[in-house]
This record gives sequence, structure tokens and C-alpha cells, in this order.
Amino acid sequence: MTTTIPRPSSSAAVATAAFAVAAIASLAVGGALVFEHVFGYVPCMLCLWERWPYYLGAPLALVAGVLALGGRSGLAKPLLAVAGALFLGNALLGAYHAGVEWSFWPGPASCAGANAAPTAAGGLLEQMRATRIVPCDAAAWRLFGISLAGYSALISAAVAGLAAYGLTRR
Repeated sequence: MTTTIPRPSSSAAVATAAFAVAAIASLAVGGALVFEHVFGYVPCMLCLWERWPYYLGAPLALVAGVLALGGRSGLAKPLLAVAGALFLGNALLGAYHAGVEWSFWPGPASCAGANAAPTAAGGLLEQMRATRIVPCDAAAWRLFGISLAGYSALISAAVAGLAAYGLTRR
């Protein structure tokens, strides 16, 4: 008598990958928000742009996971594919930003800092004095020589790969 181990269905593979993508993306953007609001690291304009794929991709992946669990992998796969494409694009943006920080190429001319513009006309002069300009070419923090932009690129690439892996499992 031979015993065979059942292979997970396509829906199970999509669901697993989608939930992993949603969890990792949520932790990554949550970490960025902790760096900003708890430790006081002010993000630059490129940093803020790099958050958008996390804000969009994590919920898309979560919905894809729920749909796949319900046996609706036909609907889940396109959502996971879009989330994966968002993270692939973000990996490129993060690599570009890390290259700007390492002076491999110039950053955008408008990258003067996320909080450079005053938010209201009242007390304009005081706001301008209190505004902390964060340029895109200065890494605020590094670990093992890799900046937050570099980690964003690595995490985004890994998450995009995870989404692709879940989509190609049969």
C-alpha cells in the first residue's frame, strides 16, 4: 500500500503566497512608520513614494488571499499579480533611491524633503523655521551599509518574487 501526500491546490498556493505578501508588506511599511513616528526619522519625497506600493499592494494581496481561500483563484490571481507588479516596480524605485543616496546618479530636482512645504498660511514664517528639510540623497539610517531605501528595494523584490511563486504553483 502506497501513501501519497496530497499536493496543495492552486488556490491554496495562491492563498498562502497572498497572505505572506500581505503580512510582509504590512510589517515593512509598519516599520517605516515606526521609524518616522517613534524614532523621528523624517521621510524624503522618494521615501513617501516608496510607501504607496505597500499601501496598495498589501490590501490587494489580502483580498486575493481571502478570495483564493474561498476557491475563487480565478479572481485572486489577477489581484496577486497586480500586487506583485506594484512591488516589482517599487523594488526598482528603491534601487534608484539607494543609488541616489550613494551618489551613483542624481535624484529628482524636486526632492527637497517631504515636509518642506508649509501646510497652512497662518504662521507661515514660523512653519518655515520649524520645517526640517530631508534631501533624498542623504541616508538617514543604515544597517550593514544598506539604507532604508535599500531595504525597501530588497523587501519589495522578495515580495514580488513570492507573489510570482504563488502564481506559478499548480
